Amino acid sequence: MSNLPYQDATAPLATRVADLLSRLSLEDKAGLMFHEIAPMLPGGNLLPPGSPWGVATETLIREKRITHFNVHGVPTSGSEMASWHNKLQAIAAEVGLGVPVTISTDPRHSFSDNEGALFSAGAFSQWPESMGFSAVGDLDRVEQFGDIARQEYRAVGIHAALHPQIDLATEPRWCRAGMTFGEDAAQSGAIAAAYIRGFQGASFGKHSVSTMTKHFPGGGPQLDGEDPHFTYGKEQVYPGNNFDYHVEPFKDAIAAGTRQMMPYYGQPIGTKYEEVGFGFNKGILTDLLKGELGFEGVICTDWGLITDANILGQDMPARAWGVEHLSREERIEKALAAGVDQFGGESCPELIVELVRSGRVDEARIDLSAAKLLAEKFLLGLFDEARFVDEAAADEIVGKDEFRAAGEAMQRAAIVKLKLAETGSAALPLAAGLKIYVEGIAPEYAAQLGQLVDSVADADLAVIRKAAHYDPRPGGFEALFHAGSLEYPAEEVARLVEICNTVPTIFDIYLDRAAIFPEIANAAATVLANFGANPLAFIDVLKNPQLAVGKLPIELPSSTAAVLASKSDVPYDTANPTFAYGAGL
Repeated sequence: MSNLPYQDATAPLATRVADLLSRLSLEDKAGLMFHEIAPMLPGGNLLPPGSPWGVATETLIREKRITHFNVHGVPTSGSEMASWHNKLQAIAAEVGLGVPVTISTDPRHSFSDNEGALFSAGAFSQWPESMGFSAVGDLDRVEQFGDIARQEYRAVGIHAALHPQIDLATEPRWCRAGMTFGEDAAQSGAIAAAYIRGFQGASFGKHSVSTMTKHFPGGGPQLDGEDPHFTYGKEQVYPGNNFDYHVEPFKDAIAAGTRQMMPYYGQPIGTKYEEVGFGFNKGILTDLLKGELGFEGVICTDWGLITDANILGQDMPARAWGVEHLSREERIEKALAAGVDQFGGESCPELIVELVRSGRVDEARIDLSAAKLLAEKFLLGLFDEARFVDEAAADEIVGKDEFRAAGEAMQRAAIVKLKLAETGSAALPLAAGLKIYVEGIAPEYAAQLGQLVDSVADADLAVIRKAAHYDPRPGGFEALFHAGSLEYPAEEVARLVEICNTVPTIFDIYLDRAAIFPEIANAAATVLANFGANPLAFIDVLKNPQLAVGKLPIELPSSTAAVLASKSDVPYDTANPTFAYGAGL
C-alpha cells in the first residue's frame, strides 16, 4: 500500500481526490480541463510530430498536460486500438504525478461514417443508428446494446461515451436527426435511460463507461434545419414556444445517472435566455441544468468553441456563437463563469493558467472542475488495475460472434414495414424463383433473392434500396453533413415511379433523417424503411417479414411546403404526412 493517499485504492474517493488535487500544479489542473482529439493511425500508432493533422499526441500529454482524448479512427481489430491506448497510458505514467489518460469516443457501432460526429463499426459489433433503437422500442434490448458496447469499449481502453445524443428531431431537415432517438420526448427519455444503464451498469465503477449525454438543452429546433457546426446554422429557434419539451429527455438521463453533459453550439433565439451559444450560457448551464435539474456531473463543451481551426482541409471559425467578438481568453472566462468544466476539441490550457495568474479567475474555480474530472478517473479504476488493457483479450471481446448476432438481430427488428403488398410478386415473404431487377444491393448478396436480370422489362419484381436524399455541401468537413432538401430530384422521382409502374416494386429507404417521397411511396407495392441494415439483414426480412417490428420514431412529411409551414420545435406537426409518427405494419 502506498503512503500517498491518492494511490491507495482502499481510501475514500474524496480523500484520494483532495490529496492528488493538492499535489498538482496549476498547469496540471488546467490540462485536465481540455479534451482534445487524438487520431489513431494504422497499426495503433500515435500521431507523430510534424503531422498535418495536428499536434503530436505525446506532445499534448507531456507539454500541455492533457489527459482526456477523443479517439478518431476505425480499428481493424480490438488489439490495434488497445495497443494505441496502452501507448498513451505509458506516456502519461511518466509525466508529472502520472495522471492516467481518459479515452472517449463518438458513437462507433453503426453504419454512418462522419468524422465530425460518429464512426462506422469497423471491428466492433454493428447495430442500427440511434433512431433504430426507438423504432424497436424494446428497452431491454437497448440496455443490452449499452452493455455490449461497454464491454467492447473497455476492452480497448475507451472509458467515456460522447453519447447518447438525445436531441429531439422536431425539425425534419436537421442533418443530425439520425443520431437521435426521434422526435418524441417521452420515448427519447425512456430509451436514453436504458442506454445509460447499459453503458454505466447498476453502479458506476471500474467496469463502467461514463456517458456524456448531449446536446443540452436539446439541439433539434435549428433555424431552417441548418446545423450550428456552421455559421449559417447558429440560431436555434422556438416558434412553437416549446423550449421545455426539448429539455424533457435530459431529466430522464439525469435520473438514470448520466455522468457528464455536453451543451450544443447553438444560440437560443427569442427565449428568456441570453442569445449566446449554450456553452457560454450561464442561464442554461448554471441556472437550468445545475440549479433546476440538479445535475452535479461534468459539463464539457462541444468541440471547438474557443479556437479557429482547419478541419479536413476546411477553415472553420470557432463556434463561439454570440460571443465572436471576444478574445480566446474572454471566451474561456465566460464559459467558466457559465459553469463549464472542460473544453472539447481544444488544447490551450495556458490560457486558463494566464487567467488565474492575472487574477481574472480564482484558482478555486479551477479546483472545482479538476476535482470532478479526477473523481471520474478514480471511479473508472484508471489509477488502479484498469490503467492498461489486455491487448490479446481485446480481440476476443471486440466484435465477438454473440455481439455481432445481437447487433444484426436489432438491424432486422428496426426495419419498418410502411406498406405491404397483399398479393403479387412484391408480397412478403418473398416467393422463390422470381426474376428480379435490383438497385442498391451488391450482386453477391442480391443473388440470394432470385434470378437477377438487368432490365426492368424482364423482371417479375424490382427491389430498390436508396438512402434519404440530401444536397451535397462543399468542403472537406461540411460535405460530411447530410442537409438541404428532403426531396429526390424530379428526374429521379420520375425514374423510380416508372419502374414501380412497370413491375411490382419493393422500395427500401435508409433514413438518416426524414425524407419526402410520396409519389414513390404511392407507386411502390411494398415500402420499407431502415436505420442501418446490412444486405443480409434486409434480405432476411424479405424472406421472413415477422423479424421486422419497427415503428417510425419520426414522421415522413408529404411535401417541402408542409415542412416550411411546420414549427421547428414542435413534434410531428407537418400537415398530412406521407407516413405518420409511429407508422409501421
